Amino acid sequence: MLRIRPALLAAAAVALAVLSPAAQAQSVPAEQRQAIEQVVREYLLKHPEVIVEAIEELQKRERAEEERKGKQGLVQNKDKLFNDPASPIAGNPKGDVTLVEFFDYQCGYCKSVQADVQKLIKDDGKLKFVFKEFPILGPASVTASKAALAARAQGKYEAYHNALMAHRGQLDEATILKLASSVGLDTDRLKKDMESAEVQQALGANLALAEQLGIRGTPGFVVGDRIVPGAIKLDDMKKLVAEARKG
Repeated sequence: MLRIRPALLAAAAVALAVLSPAAQAQSVPAEQRQAIEQVVREYLLKHPEVIVEAIEELQKRERAEEERKGKQGLVQNKDKLFNDPASPIAGNPKGDVTLVEFFDYQCGYCKSVQADVQKLIKDDGKLKFVFKEFPILGPASVTASKAALAARAQGKYEAYHNALMAHRGQLDEATILKLASSVGLDTDRLKKDMESAEVQQALGANLALAEQLGIRGTPGFVVGDRIVPGAIKLDDMKKLVAEARKG
């Protein structure tokens, strides 16, 4: 009588699920494959929880691998992350700790943490804050990020960034330019600067950097050697900065 342990059954189930039929045909004779599939099927019908366990284990391993790659990417790209002159900064340019945020102007979660980010920058005189435009939520997001980066040429990046973050509702080009005008930007110059090679390169570099770090959503924070996906509260930001400060 053939005996297969539950762990092996789970592994076989995952393997059978991910292998293509062609690959299965090449590696296992048809009769043996059918016998294994039948045993696995019968076991899983009696113990469906094994599927959940196998999926959870697979997801755990994938998360661990993503975290490993992200940390490796951080080590390899520290200068691009913390000291890229194409990325606007706030706070203390010579701060002892640098906090980086990847964000999108149409991201509700990014807007929800904006007040906490501003308070952190205001209250911590030793913090350097780096803005990483990461427009992943559609064409309007790209337009807004291009406009924000172009605003640097007129010395109004931070004011414009705050106005875009404060806006509620959908963004379109007319709204983006209206907000630009509201903070004193020359919109004719802005539209020209938005198409500059420098702006295009900065956005491209941010997208490539996010890929290296495994950041696929917004907001995404980086401080010290930590990559923190998702929205976080002010107390959590302070804790991360304090930990980075300790080294």
